[in-house]
Amino acid sequence: MQTEKFKVIDFIRKLMIYIDNNLDNFPKKDIEIKNRIRNVSYDLLEISYEANTTDNSELKINLIDKAIAKIKVLDFLLNLSYDKQIINHKRYLKFGEAIDRIIKYLVGWKKSILGSRA
Repeated sequence: MQTEKFKVIDFIRKLMIYIDNNLDNFPKKDIEIKNRIRNVSYDLLEISYEANTTDNSELKINLIDKAIAKIKVLDFLLNLSYDKQIINHKRYLKFGEAIDRIIKYLVGWKKSILGSRA
C-alpha cells in the first residue's frame, strides 16, 4: 500500500482498508449499514483530498468541518454495528482508535489554519 505524505489522509486510507477487510459478516438485513459505512468512508477521503488541495482557507475550514461530521457519522454507524453485535468488541475498539486519531488530526488541522489567519 502506498503511504500518503499527508497524515490525516494516510489514516483515512488505512481505516478504509481496515473497513474493507473487516465488514464481511454483515447479515443481509443490515447490508445497508455496511454500504453506508463504505460510502461515508469514501466521502471522507474525497472531502479530505479536496480540503488539502484548496488554497482558500475559508473553504478549507468548511471542508474540514464536513470531514469531521462524516467521521462522526461513521462512528455512529460502527457503534450501531457493535450494538447489533455485527462487529465484535476487538474490532469496535480498533475502529474507535482509528476514528479518534482521524478526528484529532482534523481538529488540529483546523486549529492550525485558524491560528495562521490570526
